[in-house]
Amino acid sequence: MSAMALILACSSNNSEKKETPASSDAAATAAPAADHISANPDYEKGLTLIAKSDCLTCHKTDTKNIGPAYKDVAAKYENTEENVTLLAGKIIKGGAGVWGQVPMTPHPAMTEEDAKQMVKYVLLLRK
Repeated sequence: MSAMALILACSSNNSEKKETPASSDAAATAAPAADHISANPDYEKGLTLIAKSDCLTCHKTDTKNIGPAYKDVAAKYENTEENVTLLAGKIIKGGAGVWGQVPMTPHPAMTEEDAKQMVKYVLLLRK
């Protein structure tokens, strides 16, 4: 009888050990998806607005074009409400001097809400 109790006790410990890694694996698999920037709703909204605009004429995601790369902008500006407002204003009003002497074309017809949404997308690219 005691041999049977020992076998049962060992069997239940093994099944517990098997469940722990499986649940850890599931959590580890789910975590990267939740951490990926494309899971953020601001990512898709901003990307859609940028695709519909003329922004990609002067800006690229990874490389400098006429204007700075979006990733360079994200590296320079922390993702704060103050910076979102500042950069949205630059999109609407235009400007020059921060990234060189080539002026950024103003976009006076763009709403502040859309400009802020674009900035939120850009700032998500910060590493």
